[in-house]
Amino acid sequence: MPPPTSAPSPAPARPPALLVLTTDPPPRLGRLTGRARVTSVDAAGLAAALPAADALLVWDFTSDAVRSAWPGEGPRPRWVHTASAGVDRLLCPELVASETVVTNARGIFEEPMAEYVAGLVLAMAKDLPGTLEAQRRRRWHHRETLRIAESRAVVVGAGPIGRAIARTLRALGMTVAVTGRTARPGVYGADQLDRLLTRADWVVCAAPLTEATRGMFDARAFGLMQPSARFVNVGRGQLVVEEDLIAAVSKRWLAGAALDVFDREPLDPADPLWDVPGLLVSPHMSGDTVGWRDRLGEQFVELYELWVAGKPLPHVVDKKRGYVPMQD
Repeated sequence: MPPPTSAPSPAPARPPALLVLTTDPPPRLGRLTGRARVTSVDAAGLAAALPAADALLVWDFTSDAVRSAWPGEGPRPRWVHTASAGVDRLLCPELVASETVVTNARGIFEEPMAEYVAGLVLAMAKDLPGTLEAQRRRRWHHRETLRIAESRAVVVGAGPIGRAIARTLRALGMTVAVTGRTARPGVYGADQLDRLLTRADWVVCAAPLTEATRGMFDARAFGLMQPSARFVNVGRGQLVVEEDLIAAVSKRWLAGAALDVFDREPLDPADPLWDVPGLLVSPHMSGDTVGWRDRLGEQFVELYELWVAGKPLPHVVDKKRGYVPMQD
């Protein structure tokens, strides 16, 4: 009588295929060893690699490659995560219409950006650029500066970044109004923005880039603001019509401005924005503090663990709106 045989063990399931649109330095994904089949590609290789991927990590969040490659043929990843707050560089009609879940890096940049905005406000109010220039010239130039306590600020953008900015400015003693797409407790609707701009000493733009917000700060918006007002943009460069801002600051329709984001990045050395008196220019660095890339990688690994376990993901983008909706 032949010995009994046991049924063969089922082959272990293959780990998901994770595609990483990478840039230097690459993400640290050592915790996923054996739990994901990781393939890294650059922008040129993305279209060919997409059909074989179960998930896509957009580590190079300054690239438009996803928006260009997504409309191609073949299957598409079930989940896309971008290591950024904004998703405007990803979304195309085909991705919006798909069942693919898109998540962003909510929770990483809010407080650093709020600190940066506070630094810009203090720098302009206390004329720190003027002090540094006077020091460079060895000139003793005493003058009076602005008191920011009790001044009025409008923060445009009611997401987590805008709310963090509002909290920080309030801690400095400022009166802050926050505007969003629709009115809700603690947030003014977009229809109230014009009225708020006419009374603001400080206007901080932290809105997402959507078709409704593109170019929202133009000659008309700057014309509503007081000549003593100052403008800060840490949202997206395309929220501002840069030629109109140059005119407003150069002609003293505004007292000053600070830009950390631009229509085209990096800013060309010949761009006129560099030379506008009263305009502070910084290279899209408001949210980037020491260790920020490590935190982005750790966040993705945590989300990946939820995803493979079939658990709900946080930070899910409403693809039609172009941002993660607030829950309150």
